[in-house]
Amino acid sequence: MTRVWKWNRPVTVREVLEDLRQERSIAYTTVMTVLDNLHQKGWVRREAEGRAYRYEAVSTRAAYAAALMNDAWAQSDNPAAALVAFFGMMSDEQRHALRDAVRMVQGPETAETATTGSAESTGSTGSGSTGSGSTGSAGENPASATEADGR
Repeated sequence: MTRVWKWNRPVTVREVLEDLRQERSIAYTTVMTVLDNLHQKGWVRREAEGRAYRYEAVSTRAAYAAALMNDAWAQSDNPAAALVAFFGMMSDEQRHALRDAVRMVQGPETAETATTGSAESTGSTGSGSTGSGSTGSAGENPASATEADGR
């Protein structure tokens, strides 16, 4: 899938093969089998072009990663705890990306209301942090708690 996403257009087995051969020796039939398996699993679609197929990703790499994260989260018996543990594993750069993503999903009005509301409810006039590292009750949205806490 990495090669199909990298090209960002329909690709043939031969194109993927030549790309892979820059790094290692691999057989045409191996690449053909893998692409056929990906097609059968619904990860790529294919269209006939002469005697060959052109394969194209069904979704973006980001959408695939999101689906994996959603599946893992859904399998947890304690989703809030799973998110807190996941956030704890993040680097500073990943936490900044998470904050940016939450802002994009919430939109400017919701994000502003949440910021104003959390400052009023905590009695804080600063960033929303209580200074103790506490993020509130377990029932709160962990993404919002992480953003307010600055972690």
